[in-house]
Amino acid sequence: MLADFDFDDEPDPDLGISKDFGQRKKAPYDITFKVYQPADIRTQQDDLINEVNMILQISKEEAAILLRHFRWNKERLLEDYMDQPRKVLEAAGLSQASTAPPKLEVVPGFVCDICCEDGEGLESFAIKCGHRYCVDCYRHYLSQKISDEGEAARIQCPADGCNLIIDARSLDLLVTPELTGRYHELLNRTYVEDKDNLKWCPAPDCQNAVECGIKKKDLDRIVPTVACLCSHRFCFGCILNDHQPAPCELVKKWLKKCADDSETANWISANTKECPKCNSTIEKNGGCNHMTCRKCKHEFCWMCMGLWSEHGTSWYSCNRFEEKSGTEARDAQAKSRVSLERYLHYYNRYANHEQSARLDKNIYQKTETKMVQLQKESGMSWIEVQYLNSASQALQTCRQTLMWTYAFAFYLARNNLTEIFEDNQKDLEMAVEALSHMFEKTVQELADPKLKVEIMDKTSYCNKRRVILLEDTALNLAEGKQ
Repeated sequence: MLADFDFDDEPDPDLGISKDFGQRKKAPYDITFKVYQPADIRTQQDDLINEVNMILQISKEEAAILLRHFRWNKERLLEDYMDQPRKVLEAAGLSQASTAPPKLEVVPGFVCDICCEDGEGLESFAIKCGHRYCVDCYRHYLSQKISDEGEAARIQCPADGCNLIIDARSLDLLVTPELTGRYHELLNRTYVEDKDNLKWCPAPDCQNAVECGIKKKDLDRIVPTVACLCSHRFCFGCILNDHQPAPCELVKKWLKKCADDSETANWISANTKECPKCNSTIEKNGGCNHMTCRKCKHEFCWMCMGLWSEHGTSWYSCNRFEEKSGTEARDAQAKSRVSLERYLHYYNRYANHEQSARLDKNIYQKTETKMVQLQKESGMSWIEVQYLNSASQALQTCRQTLMWTYAFAFYLARNNLTEIFEDNQKDLEMAVEALSHMFEKTVQELADPKLKVEIMDKTSYCNKRRVILLEDTALNLAEGKQ
């Protein structure tokens, strides 16, 4: 089944947007994409192979090898083949020898060059290059290539220095039944991985692929979020989970900043100082500002880094802000502390929503349980309790967006647009927290019709605030304002 998505005429399936929102004009963050299931992918390959087979009058197996060599670019294949057919065939690992169908043979006097076995009835196999090996060695070689190396579409002859590709008919003849499924799966995988506009859905156990025309050069101003038929939402640019409104490169920088040791160094810079004389790292362990380096015995003021002897009788307070002694060190310390506090402000809020998103993974089961209980205790139908499912979806989607708004905000320069972004962020966060509080009510409370209306209204409001935030941010990104 092939699924076409263009949000120009269809609302986001995860957001529960009202019908009037479904008819809105295409938003700046909306993109067009298609979802393909395994059967669709095989059909695409077969159609291209049949077309090349008919035009060039070559076997389907050879057409497949040529298409894989040209990364399934049919136009470039035909153009190059018409100019230099022999050169194209050699480069692709094909021979112009006989096109007789492959078969297992018993050749009198044959000795396998790999295992040195011979004997009557020993089956052997060779492709067009003529390099012949026993079937057991051939199958062991193919098993290693398919199982261990994950190769299927471009497996070469086992002979050293021979670059001829083993065609699909030969492989079908040789591959053991245990490897057949893996072999055909790898053939499909090669097709998707060879095409820049196709990517596999990264959800566990999902075999679908998504097609999207977004170019790499546009990823700094577009966040290409797509949704698979399995309901998993991800970024087509980097395959990470949906990270709107933050562009891919910013996400990469943020994750690296959170993961590496730079923040440990930042903490050290904010909480320790270096001895002005020997540069040893010193951590203050008491209230007194009179510091004595244990290594070189140098005495200095913790506050201004100046010589302690210059302080006279001002033993426990430094009032020498205008003095040149230690000014640069003091400024560096202040800047480091401000930098750390700023980072922690955004990181703590990012991490809080990330934790909520992780906890929300089980929210669907909890929601379903509440919906069943609500049916039993209030007499509502299954359709009537679906508002809880819509609320849970809105909570999960909006929290995911909020999480990335803090990573995005960390890199924003301060200006009027930043203030507008933060106002939108605040409105969405307040709405999400209010909905979350309502959603946690007991089943008895949820049976109140007034609360049901409030939850439905707040769900709709959360979705609308998310759309407003993403539209505004995407428009500014597209125009290079953020």
